[in-house]
Amino acid sequence: MSRCDHYYSVCRRHQGRNVRIVEHSGRQHAGRIVRVSRSHVFLEPRQPQRWGFGYGWGWGGYGYRPYAYPVALAAISGFALGALLFW
Repeated sequence: MSRCDHYYSVCRRHQGRNVRIVEHSGRQHAGRIVRVSRSHVFLEPRQPQRWGFGYGWGWGGYGYRPYAYPVALAAISGFALGALLFW
């Protein structure tokens, strides 16, 4: 089993959960896994909590989904799981 296959299966098992991913270059990504392909894992970045009402805030984010960005599975050197890491 190659390293990419290993991270593919790990990411598939933890889809929908909050993770921190570290690349070989040292770059870190934190967010929720929203999709996994054979070559990339797609993360929804964590958003700051917005409380209160006002124009432009929406209604608690109802129906709003921030963008997800890809991280190449081949670039991953570390994977950490758990909400305690970021929230």
